[in-house]
Amino acid sequence: MSTISAQKPGSDGRRLRLNVDLRQFGILGALAIIVILFQVLTGGKLLLPANINNLIQQNAYVLILAVGMVIVIIAGHIDLSVGSVVALVGAVTAIAMVQWELPWWGAVVVGLAVGALVGVWQGFWIAFVGIPAFIVTLAGMLLFRGLTLVLLTGGTINALPAGFVAIGKGTLPQSFGTMLGGHDVVTLIAAIVVVIAFALSQFRSRRKQLALDLPVEPGMLLVAKIVVTTVAVLFFAWLLSAHRGLPIILIILAALILLYTFVLKRTVFGRHVYAMGGNLFAAQMSGVKTRWVNFFIFVNMGVLAALAGIVTAARAGGAVASAGNSYELDAIAAAFIGGAAVTGGVGTVIGAVIGAMIMGVLNMGLSILSVDSAWQQVIKGLVLLLAVAFDVVSKRRGPRM
Repeated sequence: MSTISAQKPGSDGRRLRLNVDLRQFGILGALAIIVILFQVLTGGKLLLPANINNLIQQNAYVLILAVGMVIVIIAGHIDLSVGSVVALVGAVTAIAMVQWELPWWGAVVVGLAVGALVGVWQGFWIAFVGIPAFIVTLAGMLLFRGLTLVLLTGGTINALPAGFVAIGKGTLPQSFGTMLGGHDVVTLIAAIVVVIAFALSQFRSRRKQLALDLPVEPGMLLVAKIVVTTVAVLFFAWLLSAHRGLPIILIILAALILLYTFVLKRTVFGRHVYAMGGNLFAAQMSGVKTRWVNFFIFVNMGVLAALAGIVTAARAGGAVASAGNSYELDAIAAAFIGGAAVTGGVGTVIGAVIGAMIMGVLNMGLSILSVDSAWQQVIKGLVLLLAVAFDVVSKRRGPRM
């Protein structure tokens, strides 16, 4: 990962070290360029309020999977089974509601439990038996897809409860009404809260780093980042608020991003994940319980894949045996585009989310332009290749910078 470092004396005699992450800014810049490009090419259709809502709901599954997948990749593994787990959990959840007559929330609990059991199964073989994750999850891809076909002998299960469907397609009630031509007040308030919290967290983090004499980014750059983020969040919130209201799935996604960003950055588990991906032998010699860390990485991935399966079934209004096809590829691509290193040890939740949004904007923009699905696959493949090539080249040049 490329960085720029410099030093200058501070007012209190300390040296202020500047540390700028070019990779992260590059990903954000790429997303902005792609959005602007498709906004122009589609004649302004990309950023219509309905399309913003659809962008969030249609890509919720890959955002959820990318959060789990980036943790797997940071630790030096890969998971090829998540698409099949999505299908299996969707089937089990639908059966629980329609055939077992459980309330929708009870079926959701069952679905998440199934995902956890899948993670326990795969984590056991990877962590304690020592079979490579690639082989275990490849077997899981076949196994869980087969179980889905066994469960859904009729092909589909439809007519799911409205409360369940709302998870994937619903919005919060417009409790405070609308303003200025029909914009939802709840959505706008939520956006304001987000940007205030983001600004406070950035200033607090900088203050702690300065107190510990750690590298920090320049003050002007920090302010610029906060301003750009604020403008972007408020702009998209303004567009989204003109549709129906705040999507329920967006609240779920925001909670996941905050939770897993905290886990990776602020917990012992997160530090151990990075340590294992950076140098497994050194992590073992430092006393990291690598087997248990690996085990819980895949349990976590199973739960998140289950959540993605629940969201997918809710949005579709039913369970189908073909659900989740190629979802694992979307999640892996999002993580790598978002800055995860192919060798492990590098990656962030925010980066994976940005990578997923790049994939989502590409899908929607190309669809609006009526580009053939075959060419869409070609374009997304090239984007993935370029992202990984940039990571490899930047690492080679890093020591000379």
